[in-house]
Amino acid sequence: MKVILRADVDQLGKRGDILDVADGYARNYLVPKGLAMKATAGAVAQAASMRRARDLRDAQDRAAAEALATTLVPKVITVKARAGSEGRLFGSVTAADIATAIQEQAGVEVDRRKLALAEPIKSLGTHVVTAKLHPEVEFPVTVEVTPE
Repeated sequence: MKVILRADVDQLGKRGDILDVADGYARNYLVPKGLAMKATAGAVAQAASMRRARDLRDAQDRAAAEALATTLVPKVITVKARAGSEGRLFGSVTAADIATAIQEQAGVEVDRRKLALAEPIKSLGTHVVTAKLHPEVEFPVTVEVTPE
C-alpha cells in the first residue's frame, strides 16, 4: 500500500515521504496512530509541500547549528567541581553540568542530549566533548574542569 508519512518514523522515513509498506502495517499501525495517510492524487501534492517545508526547516536548523559551532569551538568552557588531592573528582561532571556551563558562559542554550559523553568526567583537566546539534553538524567543545 502506498502511504504518505505525516511524521518522522524511525527506520522508515521522514515526514512527506511517499512509501510502499505492507497493507497490515499501514492499516493497523501507521494510519490509526496518525503517522501516515493513504496516498491519493490530492495527498501526493500535499506531500510535496510537506517535503519542501521539511527541507527549508532542515536548512535553517543546519545553518543555526553551524553558527553555534563557530561560536563554541574557540571557547573553553570552565566547570568547577569538588576534587581530592590527586585530581579525582568527588562526584562527576555530566552532560547536564556542561550544558548549564555553556548556558552561563556562552549565553547559548544547548540540550544535554546533544552532548556526547561516553561516560561522565571524573578527573580534573581539559576534556573534549563532542556536540551533535544536527545530523550533519558535529563539533568539539573544550571543557576545562577546575577544582572549587
